[in-house]
Amino acid sequence: MSLNQQLHKESMKYLTTAPLRENNAKFISAISDIAYELLTTDEAVLIEQLYFKLKSIALRNQILYGLIRCKELELKDFFQKAYKKERYLDMKLLAIHGLAYYASEEEIDKVMDHFLKILIKRPETTPYNYQEYEFLRSAFGLPRLIKKYGYPCFEKALQQVEKQYHDMPEAFQGHYTFDEDGKAVQLRSPRETKQMIERFFALQSGH
Repeated sequence: MSLNQQLHKESMKYLTTAPLRENNAKFISAISDIAYELLTTDEAVLIEQLYFKLKSIALRNQILYGLIRCKELELKDFFQKAYKKERYLDMKLLAIHGLAYYASEEEIDKVMDHFLKILIKRPETTPYNYQEYEFLRSAFGLPRLIKKYGYPCFEKALQQVEKQYHDMPEAFQGHYTFDEDGKAVQLRSPRETKQMIERFFALQSGH
């Protein structure tokens, strides 16, 4: 048994009986050590149930990333529910990544129509929404879905993302992106990002 398999086995055993303690180091480690390519159907059910109980966006994010790779399992229902559960557009798009593997283009069209409506309203509540936009327009975001499926609804959503992104002041653009594996790539140092944003707000307030 490889180290990966051993860690997976131990994690699943622990998560089967462990109390839900999202700030506990062992609990977090167990989530991180899940080898999604090894998940059995029963284990996947446990992980799905765990996902819907978790309050931590970071842990739910890990699970979504993992389950997207589980092509051998029937997860359409899970991804539909995950889309409805998530509030942030980047998390919703992760659910769409998973759903698109199982759903028809017509079904995805309906989901993306809903997604687009939320996206268009975003500037009203979050005018400097660069965190969501950077993921949506990254190599792992809508461009990946366009490349894989070629659906016009993904193209339409990306065009809207780009419009809203470029409508923002430059202080909120170009700080980071995500590569094709979904890993964050810093384009500026956190310090430089902080300085640019602070300078913007200082100018806005006249200081």
